[in-house]
Amino acid sequence: MADDRPADVPPGAQADAVADRLKERIYATITMIAVVVGLSLGDPGSFGALATVLTTALGLWLAALVADQQAHRTVHRRLANGRELRRMLYVSSPLLSCAVGPSALIALAALDVLSLDAALMAAAGVCVVSLFLWGCVGGLRMGGGVLAAVVAGLADAAIGVAVALVKAAAGH
Repeated sequence: MADDRPADVPPGAQADAVADRLKERIYATITMIAVVVGLSLGDPGSFGALATVLTTALGLWLAALVADQQAHRTVHRRLANGRELRRMLYVSSPLLSCAVGPSALIALAALDVLSLDAALMAAAGVCVVSLFLWGCVGGLRMGGGVLAAVVAGLADAAIGVAVALVKAAAGH
């Protein structure tokens, strides 16, 4: 199998970028669970809920870019550019995509296909299921077999459920 990495990319750098990107996706998914559960406890209306989901995703993404650029500037004594900046954008982009599922469900609520509460709870459920699936994939890729993968998936899903329960118990 040919190595299609550019000459200036060290071995393992692409795998590290993919791992960092997945980490951001998981972080964003957990955050989005808290946001949609919080929204379900109020009466934001479809437009308000959509605006909150989209601005949360945008805020997470911008915060990650600012933090990455600040860390790079502090360590390397210059702004990231070129390949470094492209990597930052690649890694952080899942912070934006975490809004797609909840936004689609909220749009269905705006079209009166389902209630806003149902859309928000479904969005939280989809996020928890995605955590379960990422846990399963990780467990399988580690070679632990199906049982270990399901346990890993359940552990990840439990974190999502715990976030939802804490948010609901706090009442905001």
